Amino acid sequence: MSRLSPLAALLLCVVLAGCATGPNVNPKDPLEPFNRSMFEFNDAIDHAVLKPVATAYKEVTPDLLRRGVGNFFNNIEDVWSFVNNVLQLKGEGAANSLMRVSVNTLFGLGGILDVASEMRIERHPEDFGQTLGRWGVGAGPYVVLPFFGPSTLRDTVALPVDKTVGDPVTKIEDIPVRNTLWTLRLVDNRAQVLKAGDLLEEIALDKYTFFRDSHLQRRRNAVFDGNPPEEEPEAEPEQ
Repeated sequence: MSRLSPLAALLLCVVLAGCATGPNVNPKDPLEPFNRSMFEFNDAIDHAVLKPVATAYKEVTPDLLRRGVGNFFNNIEDVWSFVNNVLQLKGEGAANSLMRVSVNTLFGLGGILDVASEMRIERHPEDFGQTLGRWGVGAGPYVVLPFFGPSTLRDTVALPVDKTVGDPVTKIEDIPVRNTLWTLRLVDNRAQVLKAGDLLEEIALDKYTFFRDSHLQRRRNAVFDGNPPEEEPEAEPEQ
């Protein structure tokens, strides 16, 4: 069985079980019933496990060490960003990504120190979903994946490529080392947004809608490098 088979099965279940109908359905989110259930599932796991662990990690780990952890994983991500910048024919982004990886790996203790940013070499983060979008593949409907969170159909299809080809951590054969690095990255990423998450808890009337709209806007901006074309106005529902 191919690597995409579980993903294809999940998407089929989403389509069959999650489609919403009616005049008030958001055309970007036709799977809203399924998505809301997955959002609640992920949110429950976050509150029960991930947020407490990330809070403890932030409290006991010195800021300098946490910054080094973030720099290390950013350096790994810059390798895949280089590949996707090349695939998108973005010369400046590819050159900067390659320079960042070279400088930080050689002079930044394997990426623990972000020497490249001190040299004002800009980051150009890109993933395979953005590459597909660059070449005209539409985002498709909004999808909330269990454990992985907000996505779109396009980014869901691209996810196995990002994880199996673009993430060096998944290629580590030593399982304890691989799992430790994967967990550390997950916890560190969550710790970086603790304050934003607490603020959102206070101000968002509907967290699901806020997450959906902000995610779709952020991904659209990323695909079009911050200059997305105007969207066509949605048609008024028939009375």
